Amino acid sequence: MHPTIEKMQSVVASGDHTAIAPILAADVTFLPPTYWKTWTGRDAVAAVLGHVGQVFSDFRYRRVMGAGNDWALEFQCKIGEFDAVGVDLITLGDDGLIAHFEVVMRPHKSIGALRDAMNARVMQDPAFLKFKDALS
Repeated sequence: MHPTIEKMQSVVASGDHTAIAPILAADVTFLPPTYWKTWTGRDAVAAVLGHVGQVFSDFRYRRVMGAGNDWALEFQCKIGEFDAVGVDLITLGDDGLIAHFEVVMRPHKSIGALRDAMNARVMQDPAFLKFKDALS
């Protein structure tokens, strides 16, 4: 398994954006499951993933599939009272860092709970608000 994918498994659920940032490319793109916008850039994506790690509970990766630069990591977690299952679709750059990160999840009710929990968290985080314009 690629060292970045191994590291990702240990840091994504931590909720520590400073641990996540070093495995992201400077111009990483992130597509969340909650809306149709793309986050771009290491700092913004690390901030988003840091909050996600604090919203999810009982997070664990169930399966890791892939080779080379293309990976799919199936996970399960809870978001409040709701169970969720998802897949992190990862493309690594030639430098071995995460260049593209897309998340697909189900069921719909869990995605709504994630959106609500994320909105409540990030709109109270002064450090995060500077990235808000990245979505406009």
